[in-house]
Amino acid sequence: SASTPLHPSELREVRRVPPRFSIPPTNQEIMPGGSVNITCVAVGSPMPYVKWMLNSEDLTPEDEMPVGRNVLELSSVRESANYTCVAMSSLGMIEAVAQITVKSLPKPPGTPVVTETTATSVTITWDSGNPDPVTYYIIQYRAKSPDSKYETVDDITTTRYSIGGLYPNTEYEIRVSAVNTIGQGPPSEPVETRTGEQAPASPPRNVRAEILPQNSMVVQWEEPEEPNGQIKGYRVYYTMDDSQPMSLWHIHNVQDSILTTIQSLVPEETYAIKVLAFTSVGDGPFSEAVSVKVQQGVPGQPSKFQVGAVSDTSIELTWDPAYDKEGIVRYELRYAESKFSTLIKKDFPPRRSYVVEGLRPNTEYRFSLAAISNKGIGAFTNEISERTLQANVPKNFTVKWVTKTTVVLAWKFSESRSPYKCTIEYNRQKMDVDARQLKMFITGLRPNTTYEFRVTCQESMDGGPRHRVVARTAPHILVKKPKLDIYAEPENILTMSFPPVSTKDVKNFYVVVVPLKTTTGTVKNLKNPDEMDIEELLREVILKRRSRRQLAQLDQRNPYITACFKQLPTSFTVGSDHYLSSCENKPLEPGQEYVFFLLAELNATVGKMFATSPHTDTVTTPEMVVDPLPVETGDGLIWVVGPVLAVVFIIGIVISILLLKNRKRKESEPRTKCLLNNADIMPHHPTDPVEMRRINFQTPGMMNHPPIPISELAEHTELLKANDNLKLSQEYESIDPGQQFTWEHSNLEVNKPKNRYANVIAYDHSRVILAPIEGITGSD
Repeated sequence: SASTPLHPSELREVRRVPPRFSIPPTNQEIMPGGSVNITCVAVGSPMPYVKWMLNSEDLTPEDEMPVGRNVLELSSVRESANYTCVAMSSLGMIEAVAQITVKSLPKPPGTPVVTETTATSVTITWDSGNPDPVTYYIIQYRAKSPDSKYETVDDITTTRYSIGGLYPNTEYEIRVSAVNTIGQGPPSEPVETRTGEQAPASPPRNVRAEILPQNSMVVQWEEPEEPNGQIKGYRVYYTMDDSQPMSLWHIHNVQDSILTTIQSLVPEETYAIKVLAFTSVGDGPFSEAVSVKVQQGVPGQPSKFQVGAVSDTSIELTWDPAYDKEGIVRYELRYAESKFSTLIKKDFPPRRSYVVEGLRPNTEYRFSLAAISNKGIGAFTNEISERTLQANVPKNFTVKWVTKTTVVLAWKFSESRSPYKCTIEYNRQKMDVDARQLKMFITGLRPNTTYEFRVTCQESMDGGPRHRVVARTAPHILVKKPKLDIYAEPENILTMSFPPVSTKDVKNFYVVVVPLKTTTGTVKNLKNPDEMDIEELLREVILKRRSRRQLAQLDQRNPYITACFKQLPTSFTVGSDHYLSSCENKPLEPGQEYVFFLLAELNATVGKMFATSPHTDTVTTPEMVVDPLPVETGDGLIWVVGPVLAVVFIIGIVISILLLKNRKRKESEPRTKCLLNNADIMPHHPTDPVEMRRINFQTPGMMNHPPIPISELAEHTELLKANDNLKLSQEYESIDPGQQFTWEHSNLEVNKPKNRYANVIAYDHSRVILAPIEGITGSD
């Protein structure tokens, strides 16, 4: 359509836009002392300046006001406030307010109100005192005393709660605090209250009785530890026969006092006395009975008679001496194992403790004590009981293994520093052994014979129970020794041949190697195979898992098993593999003396049973009979060659990849040159004015924000959006507002009718290119 031509000045006036907020500031909530950034972005044409204000105070200096975007950084915020973002240009000024709310701790609730009390609980209610929601409440309470600490009950979601588990007749201080998402607020004012009374929970303490002239006595005591209220008085019960029920005892009531005098007692009789306290609610428990003898001048009953240290053979007793005007000259202690056993009496000089020794382990004893003066013996204490500890004694005596001439007994015994003697009796013979050895070799026995062993240890030396063990020695089945053959050719080889053996009762055969020389060159004392520690031999059995190089490095100074068979072959070569053996056949050391024997494990019903052959003749290996470091073959060679080949293969692959990449790069260079020099292809010359300006007149913004490949557009867009569109705002602010572009082609008469709007003309570089008109430059 036809339109009226517009001048450039008129076009610029049409494009002026007043400021508006593209990213207005938002309200935020923060914790006390927290930090926050408030972003404000405004756009317009011309671009507006943006500043921050707090009430009437400018927070952004006038000479530092940024264009388009301003971020207000706040730190250590303690109070809520409204911050105003102002955007201004020559076309106007706009404002937006951001409310920063500092969430505060909750206020203290109202003072709790006590609604109900019992002897062990208090019920309280309170007012929340907070207009905002409260997550839960915390109750703190403590007994009102200088050294008491607050106890806490939390996660309370109501404003009413009953606190239980309190002490009776005790004054408490209680307070409440509220908790929200920020934390716990200050506590309320405390409320004080006292729990109700109960009957005393404990008896009167330290009850004592003392004989007075004229057949009377004075009884004293102390207040209970847990009175649970106001003590209204005490009741003193006494009798000459303490086996009677309490209802038949004499009662003496006492008000507001902790001592009383009881008269008209029967001379020369012993009285038992108990005391209880009572409150307005009821009676408390009785005290332990104390005894007193109605005889002038005899001591009172020792007090606080109790057990001290206890061992398996001793018990320590302690007490406080009774008051006595005449003076205590000695004590008499009576004790027994049970009610029906004979009482044992012990006298000793005045003291405050005594250790009873020579007791039996794990046995309960009864004790009572009386003081003696020159006037006579006083009343005995009440009986106390204590059990001695379990003794550390050997136990579980068993047969570990047997051979044709040896039986090995074993037992369990806890670790002990001091020796512990045991005696083993058998076949009219005795042997002493320290129990700490845990096993004993009994040698010199007859083959295939049953023996009974009786073991007596320290705790049963006085005729107590003995341990009885029965064992049968092994039959004499390996009578002949193995034979050795040594050949000089083709190499030094040691071959062993075995005599025929009945394998009916044999589980396994073992070939045992016994080196005779030590590291210093001395010859060992050769031990009978029956008396060797076979358990130690079997523990060191090595299955076929190691290379010959590793076997050559093992310690071969001790006897060891070199072959294991289920079926005994007719011959065996030491130091080489055998298809029937499941154990490693270690090579012999050069220049060493050896003997060998055959070991057979037999079927047995108790423990283990072994049969041994005699030793072979002594044989000495030549100096180089066996190469200590033979050439690796088989599995050992694979472990050496394999890693080397793998490294060479990896290096070859890396070199091939590098050569291939280098070849591709060289092939691509001439092809590129050919494309550039090809006359049929239109050369690329930038015509876009934006691209020309970027090439010829680069601004700081252009240098900081270069073009990006289309393949990276999505990732670049996400980076611009990050951190509250920070990079997008920076890129926007980097645009030079002073650059101008032409619209000459858009202003051509042939193109004006094609413009979408009459008063809006596109820049030449941003127009959509349509079909050009022949002969007219710029037409399309």
